[in-house]
Amino acid sequence: MVKHIIVRTSGQGLYEFTSKVEAVVRAAGCAEGLCTVLVQHTSASLLIQENADPSARRDLEAWLTRLVPENDPIYTHTDEGSDDMPSHLKAALTATTLSIPVVEGRLGLGTWQGIYLWEHRHRGSDRKCLVHATE
Repeated sequence: MVKHIIVRTSGQGLYEFTSKVEAVVRAAGCAEGLCTVLVQHTSASLLIQENADPSARRDLEAWLTRLVPENDPIYTHTDEGSDDMPSHLKAALTATTLSIPVVEGRLGLGTWQGIYLWEHRHRGSDRKCLVHATE
């Protein structure tokens, strides 16, 4: 089964959408198999990360922002704003696809793991993710 999921963002940050992916796996009736998630944008990425303590996510965001600053004079791709080229670099350094085993009809995530869309732009957007669950 293939399904599109929209993740609505309101600016930079991590947005959990594990339950939406789980719903696709349930609807597919997949008992054992693989779930693949693809973000269909070049300025956002995907992440499996801790879903218990939000400080872990804040620290990740702060670290990546320090690693890839805005307004770097080497950037030439600047027509869409000071956050655009950094968003492409952040997406290149992280993941745009995830593969998650399906075990006994459920995502094979660990106890404290969640699936996140990582929005790299300041402005919010409706981000499209393609989810494929198969046995």
